[in-house]
Amino acid sequence: MKKTLLYFCILFFITLASKAQESQNTNETAKSVYEEARYHYYLKTILLFNEYLDTDSGSFNTTEIRFLHPIANKAWNLRVDLPLVSTNTSSINKTGIGDIGVGVSYIPYLNHQNGGVAFRTRIISNSAVDPALGTGKWVFAPAVFYGKYLIMNKLLWISSLENQSSFTGSSNRSKVNTTSFENYFMFLFGKNWVAADAAFRYNATNKGFPNNAFVEFGRKITPNDLAYIHPSVAFGNHKSYNFGIEVGMLILF
Repeated sequence: MKKTLLYFCILFFITLASKAQESQNTNETAKSVYEEARYHYYLKTILLFNEYLDTDSGSFNTTEIRFLHPIANKAWNLRVDLPLVSTNTSSINKTGIGDIGVGVSYIPYLNHQNGGVAFRTRIISNSAVDPALGTGKWVFAPAVFYGKYLIMNKLLWISSLENQSSFTGSSNRSKVNTTSFENYFMFLFGKNWVAADAAFRYNATNKGFPNNAFVEFGRKITPNDLAYIHPSVAFGNHKSYNFGIEVGMLILF
């Protein structure tokens, strides 16, 4: 029942891409490819968020802390997701650790004029303390991203393609095999941003289309702290929830 939280990797990509762009603009005399902004893209980051989803059978609430740490030449990034999940239905009320995830991202190219490309691979473990709080499967999730500034560098567009496939786990749980195509648009003005996103998914297990869309409002509170809120709505056949709301904060250091 849990919605894929692909967006937050994208938000991190967007936030630091802005910083990379500024860095590149102030260093136009760099002549070596190894001095390009992508080699200083990632920052140490803590992401805290809470997501509430309304489903046909009750509610699903996730409070998560995500750690992102640059590795190697800082074109690489290590990510760890630690979710605390709570379900509330007429028959099940559970709270506990959900499926912990670990991922690695790499940016082979980031350019102010032509945009950027990123790749990510995640492993989502079958670590939930209760079957109601996770998928019951180990999941492999590769993804590719392309981003570019539009309209005088005020509008940022990022498109992504991700597949999530289970490769082992409980034989009593359904296989995971979902492909998602997502497009995110962020309009930047001052310390604020407004964004819109639409994700189109195909679930090969149940032949469904659990799509969703959201709008987002965010603000840079301090040079290193950003906060946002975004309501979302699901649509399509076999959708995983009805509507939701998410609130979070990014801490960069």
